[in-house]
Parts: sequence; structure tokens; C-alpha cells
Amino acid sequence: MKFILIFGPQAVGKMTVGHELEKITELKLFHNHMTIEFVTPFFSYGSEVGKRLVNLFRQEIFEEVSKSNLYGLIFTYVWAFDQQADWDYVDKICNIFESKGGSVHFVELEADIEERIDRNKSPHRLEHKPTKRNIKWSENELKTSLEKHRLNSKDGEITKENYIKINNTNLSAEDVAKMIKEKFQL
Repeated sequence: MKFILIFGPQAVGKMTVGHELEKITELKLFHNHMTIEFVTPFFSYGSEVGKRLVNLFRQEIFEEVSKSNLYGLIFTYVWAFDQQADWDYVDKICNIFESKGGSVHFVELEADIEERIDRNKSPHRLEHKPTKRNIKWSENELKTSLEKHRLNSKDGEITKENYIKINNTNLSAEDVAKMIKEKFQL
């Protein structure tokens, strides 16, 4: 079992790269908004109950996939490196797979803010993430999160063996997916 964690700031291309990686491997994509979009019609993701339900659904899916015969899972995540709770969450979900003999692979994406603002409006993103369709709100959230949190790692901060950091500002999602596949021999 392989667990691929693709992380980086909003609109960096995590889901899009995940879709492309899914096309060229036997991995299944579970992007973070799949649970957010499911819960949001009932409870705001920002609410206590909304967050609890999103985490509950994710946890159950991770547990079941980790015990399954699937080749592996791709999960996308916005990791706030300045928040210990995010470090703890990443450790927790990785442990689900590692405890059952799975391997964990870290893929960090970074891109220039201008490119991310453009990607925030892409038809592919808006198709899969209805809560991002209010572009003004979504762009503001993208910008203010940079002021509140550090959403990319510092050099040497991630010491995992299976780790790659890619600046995909000028790369296609297809090219990034090929790089990931090659790096981790997926």
C-alpha cells in the first residue's frame, strides 16, 4: 500500500496533479475537498461540527483503504507548518498506513502567488470545489492565509526519505505527475 500526501498552499495544483497521477498509476485520488464539499451543504467547514465530520469521514476512509487491497491512495492537504496540530495530523494519517506496512511518500508543491491566483479561477478547480466558486472570497482566503500561516516548508524541515518538493509555477500537472511517478517508482 502506498500513501501519497500531496501538500502545499491553496490553488498550487494539488488536486489537478493528483488527477494526473491517478491517470498514470493505479493510485486512487482522495482530494481534501471531497469531504469538505460533502459536509458543507449541512454544516460549514469552519464550524466545530463541520470540521469534526470532515475529519471523521477522512479517518474512516484512511482506515479502510489502509486495510484494503488497493495499490494506494493520493491525499491532498493544506499543511500549516506553523501549527503543531497540522504536524500531528500528518503524523496521525501517515501512521495509519505505516502501521499496516504501507509506505508514505511526501510531495510538496509550491508556486508563485500570481500563478496560484490564476489557478484559483480554473474551470477544473471550480468544477470539483463548489465552495471555491465565490472567486472574490476564495482569492481573499488564499491571500490572507499567507499572512496567517506558513504553507510551504523551510529547506531541510521535512526529513522523510520519500520526499520531493516541486516548484510547479511553470510546469503542467501532467509533467509534475510524471516526475512524482518516476521519483517514487509508482
